Amino acid sequence: MDKELNYKKDKQFWLLSLSSTLFFGSFNMMVPELPSYLDSLGGGEYKGLIISLFTLTALIARPFSGKLTDTIGRIPVMIIGATVALIAGVLYPVLATVSGFLFLRLFHGFSTGFKPTATAAYISDIVSPKQRGEAMGVYGVFASSGMAIGPMIGSYASTYIGINGVFYLSAFMSFLSVAVIVGMKETLPNKKKMSIQHFKVKFSDFYEKDVFPVAITFLLTTIPFGIILTLIPDLSDHLEISNRGTFFSIFVVSSITVRFLAGKVSDKYGRVPVLITSSFLIGLSVTIISLSTSTTIFYAGGILFGLAAGMNSPTIFAWTIDRSNELHRGRAMSTLYMFLEFGIGSGAAISGYIYGNNPEMFNYAFGFGAFTAFIACTYLIHFHFFGKQRRY
Repeated sequence: MDKELNYKKDKQFWLLSLSSTLFFGSFNMMVPELPSYLDSLGGGEYKGLIISLFTLTALIARPFSGKLTDTIGRIPVMIIGATVALIAGVLYPVLATVSGFLFLRLFHGFSTGFKPTATAAYISDIVSPKQRGEAMGVYGVFASSGMAIGPMIGSYASTYIGINGVFYLSAFMSFLSVAVIVGMKETLPNKKKMSIQHFKVKFSDFYEKDVFPVAITFLLTTIPFGIILTLIPDLSDHLEISNRGTFFSIFVVSSITVRFLAGKVSDKYGRVPVLITSSFLIGLSVTIISLSTSTTIFYAGGILFGLAAGMNSPTIFAWTIDRSNELHRGRAMSTLYMFLEFGIGSGAAISGYIYGNNPEMFNYAFGFGAFTAFIACTYLIHFHFFGKQRRY
């Protein structure tokens, strides 16, 4: 693969970005409506599991998706992930019980366990090292657009076609995501046919040691995101905001505005300085959200959280590629995503437990997320000045 290829002129890059917009939109569109849907099924006490079950199976899938990405190819793994999302969307209206819903959250998580891992590996194959931060920023704009549009569409669609209509619409977007990538050129040389041997993973398949500093940073900065996904719908209700998807759209649109610039800055000045800034801002934004007594403070926190996340994400992925072995990029990406899923899942579960459907506990639940973000900032400062491996 020609490493000096300009991604801006690569049709595959733009098709992949479009596919990711559709993919992320497909499962994010239902997120704001799921807490009230679970209430309607009689399972309100399980709200903390809505996100944590989803991330649990994504976490379990990572070692397998990383190994498959490095053996059978990037494209097949992406297709598997998007197809799982399609099937889940169709089944939500069918398994309309608390146990059926929780089972589907587990199943649905496999989709993000597969597609993003292979997507990131594909991008690393076609992007010049000098453009990694910039390219991840551009790709992040597309992925974030799906995350922004999804909740907004989901909340409006739920009003006019009901929650089952939202599930079917999610399935349709997943189908379009598959359709875009079918026929794309594979970038893995010497790929192999799928066999049962590829599903036998060793301990070494779970972890790429070179990306450990990146993974620790991602873990600590995604715990707040798990809290956001779990509690924002209920906090919106508490503040009497009718559209639960508004906050999600605001913070994602905010993140889009800074992603491209943050990626270019990290290419020029280094990954760690950008991440120190973003982790501090994540902690500050979650603190502001925890103190929300009005929509103005609430949305201000959302804007700041979006800016911080927009700086964090493309820089994290570029740093992972910087530190990964070229032959094990799938494993490196799966390592990163495992820490991501653990961060989101633990943030969701712990905050759901702290909150316990009691609005007086919002401050404590969000405060936990602010604490972990400030720990990430401290860790990065130490790494920047005292780290032995300074490949950033």
